[in-house]
Amino acid sequence: MNHKVGERIAELRKLKQLSLKDLAERSALTENQLERIEKNELLPSLAPLIKVARVMGVRLGTFLDDQDTLGPVVNRADERIETISFSNNNTEARESMHFYSLAGQKSGRHMEPFLVDLLENESKDFKSSSHEGEEFLYVIDGEVEINYGDQVYLLAKGDTIYYDSIVAHHVHASGKSGARILAVVYAPF
Repeated sequence: MNHKVGERIAELRKLKQLSLKDLAERSALTENQLERIEKNELLPSLAPLIKVARVMGVRLGTFLDDQDTLGPVVNRADERIETISFSNNNTEARESMHFYSLAGQKSGRHMEPFLVDLLENESKDFKSSSHEGEEFLYVIDGEVEINYGDQVYLLAKGDTIYYDSIVAHHVHASGKSGARILAVVYAPF
C-alpha cells in the first residue's frame, strides 16, 4: 500500500480532531483495524476506506491525491505509478490487487478511475464487501470473476459490468493467471 494513504488518514483524522475511538464508532471499524491502516500494516479493501472517507466528509480520492489540478489531468502510460494495493478483504492481508490511480491530481472529482492488476489468487476463501456507490469494470486482459450477491459473473477481455456496490461483492482474477481491468468507482460522501 502506498505509505501516504495511511499517513493521510491519520493526518486528516487529527486535523478533524477525531480520536481512533470516535472514528471506529462512526465507521463501524475496530480501533485496531484503523490503527493498522494508519500505520500501513493492514491492506484494506475499498469498503473500509470509503467508510472512513464518509465519516470524515471527504472523497475517497482525498487519501490518494498527490496534488490538486483544476483542469484536465493527463496520465502517461510510461509514467504511471502504483498508488495503492489492497488485500481485497483477505484477513491475512495478502496483496491481491494493485491500483493505479488515473486521476489522482484532479481536484473535486466525483469518480475514481483506476487501472487495476488482479493478481493470481488460488484461494477461494473470498470475503465480499459492500459500500455506497457504483462501480464500472472493463476487462483489459485476462478473465475476471465477480461475486455479486448470490450471483457469479465471469468476464473475459473486452467485457464490462456496471453494478451498485451496496450489494456485497468481490472481484478477483479467474483461472490460472492474473487479469487487468479498468475500474471506475463512484462513492458519494
